[in-house]
Amino acid sequence: MIRVLIADDEALMRVGIRLILENAGDIEVVAEAGDGREAAAACRAQPVDVALLDLQMPVSDGVTAAEDIGRLSPRTCVVMLTAFGEEASVARALRAGASGYLLKDTGPQDLIDAVRRAARGEPVLAPRITRGLLDRHTRTELRAEAARRRTAELTPAERDVLRLLATGLSNGEIADRLRLSAGTVKAHISRVLTRTGCANRVQAAVLAHDAGLLHDA
Repeated sequence: MIRVLIADDEALMRVGIRLILENAGDIEVVAEAGDGREAAAACRAQPVDVALLDLQMPVSDGVTAAEDIGRLSPRTCVVMLTAFGEEASVARALRAGASGYLLKDTGPQDLIDAVRRAARGEPVLAPRITRGLLDRHTRTELRAEAARRRTAELTPAERDVLRLLATGLSNGEIADRLRLSAGTVKAHISRVLTRTGCANRVQAAVLAHDAGLLHDA
């Protein structure tokens, strides 16, 4: 039997999922939880093969629960239950160790098949969410590439000033950090804005983040 935990703060959702899974014949719902903390505790208290976690839960959300379950019950496969449009949270959950994700409007047989795949260690990926994640990743990469092109011609000194500007430092603080005069820092910032096409410091800071300059520190 495949032992399953269902974690969702809506009792009706838990009941519906339980009824679907227990009709499969080879799946047993061994625990339910109304929040992420309860879910992690349940996985620690007993063997759970597959944990179905709602992304949005009180006390401790699905992402935090996925991290906790990965630490407390590493053999448990975590599958996130999500609404369409939550790609950012899904990406966080995958980084936290979740094995896959399903939309909450997944059909009964698809849900059963997904639990079986997860129990076998296979990925569980809802196509609509996957497309959203890929689109999001593509947009992020395109934005980063454009930012890198806009900062490519900056001198090393200008890049240093831009990087520190992006951390929120004032001109005086940047001057102290780089051992430059305040006038020199001001001149560098002026050239950075002109060469990158930024209208102000805020746009320049966003550009620095997109270009990955803060990771170069």
